[in-house]
Amino acid sequence: MSADLSGNSSRFVIFSVFFTARAYYPVLAILFIDLGLTLNQFVMLNFIWAITIFLFEVPSGALADTLGRRKLLVAASALMLIEMFCLLVASWTSGAMLLALCVINRICSGLSEACASGADEALAYDSLPEQNRAAAWDELLAKVMRWRSVGFVVAMILGGLLYDPRIVNYLLPADAQIATEFAHRLPVILVLLQALVCLLFTLKMVEPAHAIAGARLENTFNHILGSARWVLTTPKTLVVILIGVAVDSIVRNFATINSSYYRLIEVPEWTYGFLGALFGVMGFVIPSIAKYLNENFSLFVNLVFIVGCTLLGLVALVPAWPVFGLIPAIFVFSVIFFLGFTVSRVLHEEAESFRRATVLSVKGLIFNLGYGLFSLAFSLLLTRFPNSPEGNALRSALLWQVPFFALLTFILLWWTKLTLRRFAH
Repeated sequence: MSADLSGNSSRFVIFSVFFTARAYYPVLAILFIDLGLTLNQFVMLNFIWAITIFLFEVPSGALADTLGRRKLLVAASALMLIEMFCLLVASWTSGAMLLALCVINRICSGLSEACASGADEALAYDSLPEQNRAAAWDELLAKVMRWRSVGFVVAMILGGLLYDPRIVNYLLPADAQIATEFAHRLPVILVLLQALVCLLFTLKMVEPAHAIAGARLENTFNHILGSARWVLTTPKTLVVILIGVAVDSIVRNFATINSSYYRLIEVPEWTYGFLGALFGVMGFVIPSIAKYLNENFSLFVNLVFIVGCTLLGLVALVPAWPVFGLIPAIFVFSVIFFLGFTVSRVLHEEAESFRRATVLSVKGLIFNLGYGLFSLAFSLLLTRFPNSPEGNALRSALLWQVPFFALLTFILLWWTKLTLRRFAH
């Protein structure tokens, strides 16, 4: 008797929302800075995060294919708990202990992301009925992206409001006022509770029997090599991953430092959560548009559209207009939804079930390596420019990233057109 997989889709949606829509995101950069770190240290911590994923992304995907996707998702949730506990404890420390706990936080975060990357989508995809599975996946993917957006709306508003002691104390009675230091811990406590929800629902997931049929741990290394070779020799897959990493690395780096950019353009801190919520609302609408564009236009046209929108947004970020600089920022963030839908659609269409989680992990490894290397380069750019007047270093780094992105993506799109043309023939 086959296992009942019907509940996996809803559990996948719930896990995805609580795992990705974290309440500290609107204040991520200033959370670490207010703990006592510098912006440069924060960017370097994210480089450590990316290196951790680089080392474990593909092995975790292969383990998901061989040992089971559910086990990796349970591990991801447990690591999320540890990661948030470290950050909560770090808020009571300083000096070397503070930095050490933040490093452990970033390592656990990277391990958690590596375990979840690929395993969640692979389990959900293989849980769908085999008949019309590709169409059902398009629907589920659009659904999960919309619900993630709803989660982001709630998490961003709560995170931004909870971080500001003035807002919290305004809502509390006079005899229950809280200190600034405690208010800064509230988003972390909320994400800790989200991790508990993730653990609960991953424990309830059911492993698709065929996903691990005949799998053996000793085959993991050969499975990794075979899947990586398949990714690098399949033209359509290679094209979408290389264009994807070029866009993802620069957009995700900006998303990481967005609260520093908001300070630069003189946006009040209490609005950060509402800005994250606006980003979430856009994410609720955009997947349907992305679905329409992918179904009605070629892959190359969609990639050109994504690159063009990204470049336009990056150029508009450079002036850092007070308050109005929010418009290009939100525009840049919206690109990630188009990119995510397009990349996921192509990879699931091309990859076979037995290697699906590993292929998604190879994609995740390449994306996170690109993000880590770009974060490192951006960090070095920040150190090369004086920060006087305040914010000058960030302005200069935003300017220098534009020609780099334009040249890189022009070369990649030219190569993509030639590759897809040969593949079509």
